[in-house]
Amino acid sequence: MKKSSAHIYNINRALKNIKSEIVADFICLDNKGIIITTNKVASMLDLQTIKMYIKNINNIELNHVEVPRLPQSKSYLKIISIPFFLEDTNTPISSDVVKKIIKKNHIFNDIILASRLRFINVLPKSNMSIIWINIWDVQSGSETKGLINRCFNIRIFIATIHRANMNLGIPQ
Repeated sequence: MKKSSAHIYNINRALKNIKSEIVADFICLDNKGIIITTNKVASMLDLQTIKMYIKNINNIELNHVEVPRLPQSKSYLKIISIPFFLEDTNTPISSDVVKKIIKKNHIFNDIILASRLRFINVLPKSNMSIIWINIWDVQSGSETKGLINRCFNIRIFIATIHRANMNLGIPQ
């Protein structure tokens, strides 16, 4: 990125104007966007200040400036007590059905799936399943902490969310 030291200086000046404690150390442009490293974790006000500065750079196209976000990591959860076979049809529950349920439920607001959902029938003669769900979360894990041990309804069933270990796939 041309004039990176000037951009760092101007970002730090803008952050100082809002009395922020963070300092920008490095800025670069790659194929995924603009990366700015700071000495501490930025607050939402800090991120908005940096975003406003980036939008005002002349050679940056405004449609390429996305919502600023903190670094993320995957968190692993499992949902238990979901029926494996839907009661109105004798077909196994599908990923699309669970995604619709998740989107409609308020406890999953602002949750972004990190991979496809994985299902397993608990016992061959049981109608209960376990669904592994991987989500993107900030590095502190605050989204995950807010979901653990929460319950929600799927038709007449009450499903519970638990923490899970990293899962590479469904055991055979």
